[in-house]
Amino acid sequence: MIIRKVNIFIFILLGACNSGPMDDPIPVASFADIAIDINLPSYVKLRTDGQYVEEKGGVRGIIVYRINAFSFQAYERNCSYHPNEACATVNVHSSGLYMTDPCCNSNFSFTDGSATGGVAWQPLRRYRTQVSGTTITISDEVLN
Repeated sequence: MIIRKVNIFIFILLGACNSGPMDDPIPVASFADIAIDINLPSYVKLRTDGQYVEEKGGVRGIIVYRINAFSFQAYERNCSYHPNEACATVNVHSSGLYMTDPCCNSNFSFTDGSATGGVAWQPLRRYRTQVSGTTITISDEVLN
C-alpha cells in the first residue's frame, strides 16, 4: 500500500513538471555558411520586400525571406510539430503570405516563424542571417 502511494505521488510530481504540450525536438543538422548574392539571377526575388527563396541546408531545407533591404529571416523547413514524420516539411503557401505544413495543416508567420494556425505550437527554427552589401550569409547558429 505504501509503495502504491509513493508511485502515485511520483506520477503526480512528474505530471506537474510538464508545463505544456510536448513535441520531439527538430533534429540538428550542421551546415557550412550559405552565402547568397542577391545580384545573381537566381536570387533576384530577394531584392523585393516580402519575397523568398528556398535553399539547401539545415534538416529539410531553408526558406530565406526578405523583410527589408537590411533584414532577412532564414527558417528551417522541418515543421516544429512532430518533426520526425516523413511529411513534416514546411512550404510557402501559394498566396506567398505565410508558410504552411500540409502534413499537420499548421501555418507559420514570416515575421518570426511563430505558429499562427493548426496544431503546431512552437515556432520554426530560425537561423542567424547577416547582410553585408548585396550578400546574405546564413549560419547554422539557431536563434530560438
